[in-house]
Amino acid sequence: MNYSPLILSFKTATIATLIVFITGVVLARWISRSSFSGKSIIEAIILLPLVLPPTVVGFGLLYVFGKNGFIGRLLFDLFGFQVAFTWYGVLIASVVVSFPLMYQSAAAAFQQYDLNIENAAYTLGASKWKVFWTISFPLAWPGLLAGLVLSFARALGEFGATLMLAGYIPNVTDTIPLAIYFAVESGNMQVAKFWTIIIVCLGFSAILWLNWWSKKNIMKHVPK
Repeated sequence: MNYSPLILSFKTATIATLIVFITGVVLARWISRSSFSGKSIIEAIILLPLVLPPTVVGFGLLYVFGKNGFIGRLLFDLFGFQVAFTWYGVLIASVVVSFPLMYQSAAAAFQQYDLNIENAAYTLGASKWKVFWTISFPLAWPGLLAGLVLSFARALGEFGATLMLAGYIPNVTDTIPLAIYFAVESGNMQVAKFWTIIIVCLGFSAILWLNWWSKKNIMKHVPK
């Protein structure tokens, strides 16, 4: 049994989750605290991959990062760097499809507590950086953790956009979802069944742990 799909999927999902967590928290924090013209349009664009078919997202990424795409051609001409049909294509697809989940969770987390707590800290002379790490981040952490877990699960199970941008190249872009699809296509049902069980168990474990952690966190704040 070739375990390359498992290693590649974990590697991609881990790096993608780290990227979307940092960027999602920063962007959600900034937008949730800002009021400007076009805010709704920007948020709609950010959340668009949630409602679009993955193949449409993948086609858009291929159009941008492909050999003849604007960014893809620029990267290749300047650095000889290719995105399409490489592992970097897998990573970009995973980041794009999982980012809306992280952003949505982070935005909701930063809006669920009383802003007067932050304002009180500001009046006492605390800097924005200190307020964020000592007040905002701890109060929003349950929602941020939910976004983190959901983003990881989404990146782990990404298929459509990855297939369009990165294709299926054994030991290079063969994530678990792609391995399942092409195993079925070739009639190798045992391999497809094996990877299906693996990814279902991984996704189920992630959601089960998140539910357990959430209930445990709630019980800590329930008066005895």
